[in-house]
Amino acid sequence: MVKTPAEKWKEQIIKYRKKCQKIIELSKSIRYAGVVNNYGRTLTGIMRPNVKPLLKSEQVKNEFFIISTLMTLRKDTASAVGVLDYVLLQHQKISIVILQKNDITYYISIDRKEKGIDKIISSIKKTI
Repeated sequence: MVKTPAEKWKEQIIKYRKKCQKIIELSKSIRYAGVVNNYGRTLTGIMRPNVKPLLKSEQVKNEFFIISTLMTLRKDTASAVGVLDYVLLQHQKISIVILQKNDITYYISIDRKEKGIDKIISSIKKTI
């Protein structure tokens, strides 16, 4: 039986959601794991239970738009500087790790108190 595009899309979103769940399970320091498309739209995302969001809805939309724009523009330089491994944004309260695979951007926020961020990033890369 041939699947409709809607069924294929739904299956893909479920796969992304499962990957986000696996990412959340990697460390108690991971606050949020989400998947964003090239246009900054959230395809799926999981917030760790009992964690209070730091950003309001409109701020999240703007953040994801900025990140998707950054990732899209970075592709143009890949031939000169090599493929992007990951982006790490260090804020006062959290660290944000951004990875890309097959035109999909993974956005992960981690408590800034976490000391073993390199190990977490390595685990995330294996997961996606």
